[in-house]
Amino acid sequence: MALTLIKEDGSGKANANSYAAAADGDTFHDGHLYAAAWTAATAADKEKALVFATRVVDGMFRFRGFKRVSTQALQWPRSACREPEAGGAWVDEMRVPSAVRDATCELARELLRADRTDAPDGEGLWSLTLEGALKVVFDPAHRRPMVPPLVQALLGRYGDYLGRRGSVVRLVRC
Repeated sequence: MALTLIKEDGSGKANANSYAAAADGDTFHDGHLYAAAWTAATAADKEKALVFATRVVDGMFRFRGFKRVSTQALQWPRSACREPEAGGAWVDEMRVPSAVRDATCELARELLRADRTDAPDGEGLWSLTLEGALKVVFDPAHRRPMVPPLVQALLGRYGDYLGRRGSVVRLVRC
């Protein structure tokens, strides 16, 4: 069955599955120095990557505020979420912030390059030794994050990344 990308337009669609369309990704990557994985992809693969990136964004971030409509499929649009770049004004409830769209496009490109959700090679290994020749020690704390730092920075304005190790959370006073 073919995938049909349904972009969230700010109305709180019950069947939306992406924060960006392939055309949004094309526009975003026009100004990207490392866009080769995106530009080489087929239209169908671009749409699959955007839908997958949206799933990762929604699964790995706890956004402030509340879903605007209880029946909407995605985490955005939201009510009662502050816009830190606008002096603390509220995010427009009838739109998805451009940072969310851009983060989705950036993550989609990264997902086209490699499956960042897959367990890393060597997971569970501490060391590997070839007697008298070589010893490799793996650092379990050093692995590529599922969500790249740029995506974390873009979305960190609106919520908290759940993929960090540790138990520190942001305290927000009302």
